[in-house]
Amino acid sequence: MNRAASHDHTRGILQALAAALLFGLSTPLAKILTGTIAPAMLAGLLYAGSGIGLALWMLLRRWRRRPATEAPLVRRDMPWLAGAVLFGGVFGPLLLMLGLARTPASSASLLLNLEAVLTALLAWVVFRENVDRRVLLGILAIVAGTVLLSWQGPAGMPFRWGALAIAGACLCWAIDNNLTRAVAGGDPLQTAAIKGGVAGAINIGLAMAMGHRFPAPLPLLATGLLGFAGYGVSLVLFVLALRGLGTARTGAYFSTAPFVGAALSLLLFAERPGIAFWLAGALMALGVWLHVSERHVHEHVHEALAHNHRHRHDAHHQHTHDFPWDGEEPHTHPHVHEPLVHSHRHYPDSHHRHRHS
Repeated sequence: MNRAASHDHTRGILQALAAALLFGLSTPLAKILTGTIAPAMLAGLLYAGSGIGLALWMLLRRWRRRPATEAPLVRRDMPWLAGAVLFGGVFGPLLLMLGLARTPASSASLLLNLEAVLTALLAWVVFRENVDRRVLLGILAIVAGTVLLSWQGPAGMPFRWGALAIAGACLCWAIDNNLTRAVAGGDPLQTAAIKGGVAGAINIGLAMAMGHRFPAPLPLLATGLLGFAGYGVSLVLFVLALRGLGTARTGAYFSTAPFVGAALSLLLFAERPGIAFWLAGALMALGVWLHVSERHVHEHVHEALAHNHRHRHDAHHQHTHDFPWDGEEPHTHPHVHEPLVHSHRHYPDSHHRHRHS
């Protein structure tokens, strides 16, 4: 495996883990806000905070007049992005807020591991992304932990409806993750800003139609900042990780988020989980370890491919330019990949979506 590819994969792993950290911290903090803000309004404000914050970031970037290093979204990206907004930005957060209102925060955080499982299954079955035996065993371990956790709450109290709502949110985000992969080559800031702005407006509109009103200024500001970090910046990092790792692997690294959330929940709410919680956590940790310790190497064929995305001139980008180039990297322009056969460690990123015998 060459150094450039190794660097890209390492960077993708760090981006996925950073996205998980930010989102994981947001779950128990959002739990605090469910006591003062209706779930539908809370979901809308979190995404609105994400959209507004990222839009300001884009304006700052434009004001500084920095050279563009990301490919802009184009018309053919819009159907994929619209589906991602609908499932990930409308249905998902609404179901999560409903679930959080009925579920202990620590258990809710661990139940969010279902997102990684469902993301991998959809990537494997529907989008034909390679999922090997090790990844599959990790999925089964996470499923076992989730089932164990769903049967009984930390203090012996059932919370089936809350768990079902959170599971539904995870399914929506799994669909979102797989749809977002199709536009991961575009500007992640633009993608996340559109998703946040549109999802926020729709959810706030639904909440107001249900009779809910905006909270006081201080909770409103807190929710917006939480949405910017836990939903906005986290999503930008997640999209960047999708480029280098593929959907199933990025989802696996992102599944560390619930452990971050569960740890913070135990500190904030002084919850005393029972043995089921710890057994479930151990099974989920095993599943995550199986995912992150995967090594996938074999000889593979790159077919001819033409696309546009941020890149460096690594082993996969040995092309000429039909315009004056100042040597700056990374850079963005439409380019063509010639057929190539080689062997190295890789993930199913945008350049490795080949079939396996």
